[in-house]
Amino acid sequence: MTQSVPITLTVNEKEYKLNVEPRLLLSDFLRHELGLTGTHVGCEHGVCGACTILFDGESMRSCLIFAVQADGHNITTVEGLAKDKDNLHPLQQSFWEAHGLQCGYCTPGILMTLIPFLKQNPNPSEEDIRHALSGNLCRCTGYQHIVDAVKLAAEKMK
Repeated sequence: MTQSVPITLTVNEKEYKLNVEPRLLLSDFLRHELGLTGTHVGCEHGVCGACTILFDGESMRSCLIFAVQADGHNITTVEGLAKDKDNLHPLQQSFWEAHGLQCGYCTPGILMTLIPFLKQNPNPSEEDIRHALSGNLCRCTGYQHIVDAVKLAAEKMK
């Protein structure tokens, strides 16, 4: 029988104190314990980027870290970007306006990759954007509308 470990962490500005099994992945914790299903699980090897979240403000693959390792840290998931459906984050709004998604499975991970990227690169070139996206796989698009959405978001965020 596995012993549970107490953890305290902040997710989308809300503090949680829970007991978790030491082997529970952060991606599974977010989805199954907190019901935040916007964090998608694709490859479970950190390759596809679908599970990307913000860990203390930096992009991180949540399938590569255990929930116990998030103890004391601040996590933001895609659900934490917008105040509500009428007040989207500028990046989300830009994806909507520029048709930067199709099926949407990869979109939360892409958004969470691009949030810190745009903070560090407020005026990115297309090459910069494509490089930033290189760790996020999308099977539906040719990435051009995603790049267009990032350019639009950069303009909105200035």
